Amino acid sequence: MVDIDAATANQPVSGDIVAKLKVRIIEHSLPLWSTEGWDPATGGFVERLHQDGRADRLAPRRVRVQARQIYCFAKAAGVGWYPQGREIALKALEYLLTKAKSPDGKPGFVHTLAPDGSVLDPLRDSYDHAFVLLALSTVYALDRDAQVRSEIDALCAYLDSQLRSPHGGVLEGWPASMPRRQNPQMHLFEAMIAAFDATHDPVFQNRAGDFFALFMANLYDKQKKVLGEYFEDDWSRIEPVSVEPGHQAEWVWLLKGFERITGCPTGRFRGELLASALRYRDEATGCVVDEGNGAGDIKQHSRRLWPQTEMAKAWIAQAEAGEAGAADEARAALSRLERHYLRHPVMGGWYDQFDREGHSLIATIPASSFYHVLCACVEAEAVLG
Repeated sequence: MVDIDAATANQPVSGDIVAKLKVRIIEHSLPLWSTEGWDPATGGFVERLHQDGRADRLAPRRVRVQARQIYCFAKAAGVGWYPQGREIALKALEYLLTKAKSPDGKPGFVHTLAPDGSVLDPLRDSYDHAFVLLALSTVYALDRDAQVRSEIDALCAYLDSQLRSPHGGVLEGWPASMPRRQNPQMHLFEAMIAAFDATHDPVFQNRAGDFFALFMANLYDKQKKVLGEYFEDDWSRIEPVSVEPGHQAEWVWLLKGFERITGCPTGRFRGELLASALRYRDEATGCVVDEGNGAGDIKQHSRRLWPQTEMAKAWIAQAEAGEAGAADEARAALSRLERHYLRHPVMGGWYDQFDREGHSLIATIPASSFYHVLCACVEAEAVLG
């Protein structure tokens, strides 16, 4: 497939893009991923769909994807978009806790499951645990169930006892590995903000503050005004610095969330990160590319779906903060997302990545992208209306 809309990338935004995306998610994406995207024989969500929309039931199942899908259905239920999402999320959470939590008798969640629910990879991965915490927090927000709260507390205790790094933040996982990445830290920051929103317990403000302190002290280069991706064990930067514009944008949104729950001002850093992300754009489409360097040069011209959602969320965060023109930029980013990635023959599906010439690089429809799409659309309705 070729991205045939690249030639019209700079056309004006037409219609109400926020309402259009909401309808798409409610009428197509949520039904698709709760039916074809769910395995009725073994339980659990499938990892991906084939290009024609049929489930790939033989693909291994990453625990982070199970958690992301739980988040999607719980979030959709919580904002009133899809009331049946509550039952789906609870069913999926039961599967996750039964199959992935300590199946080998050791604490923590395993990394990958086989389609039959057996363990493929027993690694305890910090990135996975961030999404399990996000899923638990989003489910807890629905009913304030005491058992779900106990799972939240148990997961945080595991992070403290097994994965905490003496240099700040968390290890990559257990067993520990290198290099250190900002990505697990970022998603745990996100999960702690979500846990506070769900529980209103100040302990999660403090936990989020630990990751903000790591961002300020080590992850963010205040001179170059970029967020690096890879680090040594002591958080010294690995050169040459890799910059993912999608993550620059994602931190903009998260910093606004941290400011909301703590009152700590983050406007300066949000502005710098967003300006940095905007340097890495594809001229033909206006979409951000996958990777650049610290000098602002593009290293990888391919463009995945998820950075486009994060650019929209960054502009939404700036609109919420009152920045002039940010709401229009957010709608334009959502329009690019819809035009280039969501116009898939399978209603409710998406294209995941294009190369520089606009050819699709991923033949399947990965479930992992739904978390990004749904979150951007929920944020858009909340802030832009």
